[in-house]
Amino acid sequence: MKKILLVALAATALAGCQSSSQRDRALVGGGLGAATGAIVGAAAGAGAAPVLAGAAIGAAGGAVIGAATTPKNCVAHDRYGNPYRVACP
Repeated sequence: MKKILLVALAATALAGCQSSSQRDRALVGGGLGAATGAIVGAAAGAGAAPVLAGAAIGAAGGAVIGAATTPKNCVAHDRYGNPYRVACP
């Protein structure tokens, strides 16, 4: 039970990290995916193999999703012609 609480606490701490960098989002997504995959693997089977397989699959999926959901920054101009960044639709 203590391990699950520790993993949940670590996942919550990582979820608070927000960045618009594609690399940062891929790393955080991979970490969250690995933690979640390890928990699911531990619940699904006994031994280290399901845990490691779940962590590997979760890390890969989380990294891909984290990188794919990176917001794109567009440049807009105010009425004076000064550029500023806005989120693209």
